[in-house]
Amino acid sequence: MIVLTLINNLSIHEVTPTLQRAEIIAALTSISIILVGFLQLDENPIKKSNSNLVGFEGFIINEDLSFEVRNELAWGTQMILTATASCTVLIYNNNQTILKRGLLSETEFSPGTICLSSTKKGKYISLVNTKFYPGKVEFDSIIKDLPSIMVFPIKSNSWLIVGGWSERCFTKSDEVWIDGWSKKISKML
Repeated sequence: MIVLTLINNLSIHEVTPTLQRAEIIAALTSISIILVGFLQLDENPIKKSNSNLVGFEGFIINEDLSFEVRNELAWGTQMILTATASCTVLIYNNNQTILKRGLLSETEFSPGTICLSSTKKGKYISLVNTKFYPGKVEFDSIIKDLPSIMVFPIKSNSWLIVGGWSERCFTKSDEVWIDGWSKKISKML
């Protein structure tokens, strides 16, 4: 559009007020087209790739739980794993792991200061990037070097722990949904 306006101006011998108005309109139109094109560009920051986590796929649930509780835990953890960027889910209740699902390891989980802190505060803790966080070793027994972790207190000695595939992979709606589900299962355990 700008090129055509310039060619048109070079071929004109006499500049009139009508031509000047047309040039201004053409320039504004060209700027508008460029601006719209610029605004429609996809902003693609460097996409974070999934970490290479070591473990095996599995689903382990405590058979001593009632059918209703097992059914609710199975459904909820399946939804977490399929609807979010999580790779592993663990539920720890009264000194034992009652559920492991997703990417698993052979080692037993033992809660530490982060889990106790979430219970003390009464709200979930989200570690969006564990790369430089010294307390992350507490969760190495779930899967070593999880890039992001969320800890939801269920009761005084119960936690729902969700590990993510990459840094900053959980959205606010993921956190709110999982927090609500953890409150629901607190009444069942």
